[in-house]
Amino acid sequence: MRGILPNAARTSAHVPSHTSWFSQLAAKTSAWTGKPVAFLCAVALIVIWGVTGPIFGYSDTWQLVVNTGTTIVTFLMVFLIQNTQNRDTLALQVKLSELILSLQNADDKLAFIEDTAETDLEEIHDDLKSRAQNHPDN
Repeated sequence: MRGILPNAARTSAHVPSHTSWFSQLAAKTSAWTGKPVAFLCAVALIVIWGVTGPIFGYSDTWQLVVNTGTTIVTFLMVFLIQNTQNRDTLALQVKLSELILSLQNADDKLAFIEDTAETDLEEIHDDLKSRAQNHPDN
């Protein structure tokens, strides 16, 4: 299976050109914001903001700047992180489905169980738990 993907597609920083502009933006932004330099930039901005407090007399406007800035960044990052999480989850599901489908004794219906209703999932979970407890290796 490894031979199907080109080497560039196996790296986490690579974003295929056929993906949407939002997916590309989300992947690149989440890759950058997950690095230490992004954290250090955020710390530097907060330190600069804190140091300027006495200059602006700790005014309401001075406080509003950091409150507004952090709220906007947080709001936008939620969508970028969710997009990245959705892609990662789907990729993981595809990999697990491939493994399940390749096993002879596996129940192929489990390969796409994420599409099952929650009550059915709980029932299947209980069944598998029971089977695991009664397994001869235990």
